[in-house]
Amino acid sequence: MRKIKHIVIHCADTYPSMDIGVQEIDKWHKDRGWNGVGYHYVIRRNGIIEVGRMEQVIGAHVAGFNTNSIGICWVGGKGLDNKAEDNRTIAQVDSMRLLVKSLKIRYPDAEVVGHRDLAKGRDCPCFDVRKNL
Repeated sequence: MRKIKHIVIHCADTYPSMDIGVQEIDKWHKDRGWNGVGYHYVIRRNGIIEVGRMEQVIGAHVAGFNTNSIGICWVGGKGLDNKAEDNRTIAQVDSMRLLVKSLKIRYPDAEVVGHRDLAKGRDCPCFDVRKNL
């Protein structure tokens, strides 16, 4: 198994009305020339956690850090004004906390960070992970 140093939280940069999941993100990523969904987990608006890539497979979600990280993407992150917005549902917040807790049991040394903490200049995931998870 890979040595996991980071659990990276992302947002899909989608409007709150968009109920998408792994299937749609997989298509978007393939359209970009990737070999499939870059995240290991996607959390839908209703809180359902979908598996993207298996944990032992290197992700494609944060350049320079994919080899040693697990990527989690929550659906949302864009407001109606097209600006970054923390519009997570209560179900998403609860599911994210449970998923991160589970991952921290398996990877106790992994630091939980937002995409923006590793890729400066980004809004993703639209909230400060270290303060609000």
